[in-house]
Amino acid sequence: MVPEVTLDLAGEDVGLYEATGGYRSDTPPPFWSFAWPGGIALARFVLDRPELVAGRTVVDLGAGSGLVAIAAARAGAAAVTAVDSDPAALAAAERNAALNGVTISTAPAVVPADVLLAGDLFYSPTVVAGVLPVLRAGTGTVLVGDPGRGYLPERLFEPLATYDVPVRPALESTGRMRTTVWRLLRATSSC
Repeated sequence: MVPEVTLDLAGEDVGLYEATGGYRSDTPPPFWSFAWPGGIALARFVLDRPELVAGRTVVDLGAGSGLVAIAAARAGAAAVTAVDSDPAALAAAERNAALNGVTISTAPAVVPADVLLAGDLFYSPTVVAGVLPVLRAGTGTVLVGDPGRGYLPERLFEPLATYDVPVRPALESTGRMRTTVWRLLRATSSC
């Protein structure tokens, strides 16, 4: 769905835990070795609407493979930072950016930016509890890609676009997922 971007990922028939040789509680799963539907939709959205990021500073929160960061760089962002808590994800984002001939920075924590992008981060209550305050603290545009995993507080967002995203059956138990790109609503004060 995003042919403009090439990624070095796990094989098509590999599931999340097969990528590490099985589940180990002391090692985070390699989320970065897959392109997830929210990130795919968000990358497509940014590439189709470059005016959202062109000339602006962008952060890709929970960057994983770097797909969304790379899309923002291709769409003309002035500077892009891929943020992830997993050092292996940051290394993967750097490798994939080099593979695509774009420059991004990486960081383990959010840096100030004009646009904050986040794909597939609403998959558990624990993750949402950490991510939502970061998104709400962003002072610029906040866009989220989410395939309806159940923890997105939709009342805080407005839908911008919906895609039928092809996904790996080894990961999602289906071949396509309906995925929406959302914009965070800003509270307005009234007198």
